[in-house]
Amino acid sequence: MLDELRAELGEVLVTDPGARERLRGDKSGQRSDSAPLALVEAREVAHVQAALRWAGAHGIPVVPRGAGTGLAGGAIARGGELVISTARMTRILRIDAADELAVVEAGVLNGDLNAALAPHGLWYAPDPASRAISTIGGNIATNAGGLMCVKYGVTREAVLGLTVVLADGRVIRTGHRTVKGVTGYDLTALFIGSEGTLGIVVEATLRLRPLERGGLATLSVAFPDVEAAARASSAITAAGIRPAALELLDASALEAIGELLGLELGSRGAQLLVQTDGPGAVAEADAALAIVRAHGGSAELAADAEAGERLFAIRRAFHPAMERRGTVLIEDVAVPRSALAAMFAAIGRIEREHGIRIPTVAHAGDGNLHPNFVFEPDAADPFAVPERVWAAADALFRECLRLGGTLTGEHGVGLLKKRWLREELGDDSYELQREIKRVFDPSGILNPGKIFA
Repeated sequence: MLDELRAELGEVLVTDPGARERLRGDKSGQRSDSAPLALVEAREVAHVQAALRWAGAHGIPVVPRGAGTGLAGGAIARGGELVISTARMTRILRIDAADELAVVEAGVLNGDLNAALAPHGLWYAPDPASRAISTIGGNIATNAGGLMCVKYGVTREAVLGLTVVLADGRVIRTGHRTVKGVTGYDLTALFIGSEGTLGIVVEATLRLRPLERGGLATLSVAFPDVEAAARASSAITAAGIRPAALELLDASALEAIGELLGLELGSRGAQLLVQTDGPGAVAEADAALAIVRAHGGSAELAADAEAGERLFAIRRAFHPAMERRGTVLIEDVAVPRSALAAMFAAIGRIEREHGIRIPTVAHAGDGNLHPNFVFEPDAADPFAVPERVWAAADALFRECLRLGGTLTGEHGVGLLKKRWLREELGDDSYELQREIKRVFDPSGILNPGKIFA
């Protein structure tokens, strides 16, 4: 069967054992029990179409993949599966300054896109922590967010239209090049966050913003404890202030980052980073300053934009700092902003009850927390998450749902969270979503085993 596919794709089909072995895992730290059948390194839409037609004809499961930076196991492949990668589809097809849009292939990196947009005075707003290494296609698959989504929105708000290859090899185009458009169902929004289970995104039309954001003001605020910091962040947004970024780091996170960067950060109970922009940046920063001081925070204003960026470099160092501590299960939950302090309190209680450290950072402006479960792996199975860690995660997920939250704010469900999906959605919604999956993928070949248990 592979000879048949190789005759059509040539060198685009990769069967090298080393290349296949790398596809067993992603940034989640999880690994499958065996390497996939082969890899299709698509360079054009026709390659994706041919691979899907072949897979459908032979009943071969397909795993779509971008840069492999996902944190929920959504791009992990195993024996008998075909991986179709769009990572080599890297063309920026169009930049339209007048209409503030760009048309790009799925393999374009976030950072590369913004570098290309800068000479045109434009900017693509979604800002995941992996922006230097993650692809637009992968961001679309998980509806990625990032530090600045509190003001500028997540990926869904920045995508106008998509080109998608369906399970049977057909190509459809969704959405519009216009800002408004309500003809038919919103298939663009449906594909965003679907984690490759409905089709493979090969091209996207993206909404851009003017690069000039006006003035910048950055506050660094130290708090005696993380719950006080969470209450302050909730009060900032409740007051109608919309920072460009509002990030919260707990004491364990600060301690680990300080060790990595050689900084004295461990003496703080928590740190809140507040960045405002636009013509009212200074006035908004002053208003936020009054709020954080009223909540017991000790604040300093960055001297300039460079100093502000250095402060945010501390936040961006969180994941490398965690990796130095041991094996990490990186989680992603979101609660209503008013429940942020209660969720941090619950994390502290779960740490004590389960005897495991859970350093946590949060996109506090939208209630999105990233608890990191740090543990020593089992020597017999170094990629498996121990049951005691899953027990702590289960307690955390259930507390999140009790507070009116969601299991994932931006990482997706993938393999890691599918066992809890029905509990959040309810039986009727869960079954309806499975029916939607069957409409787009009646043979069930697209990313099987992901999202749904």
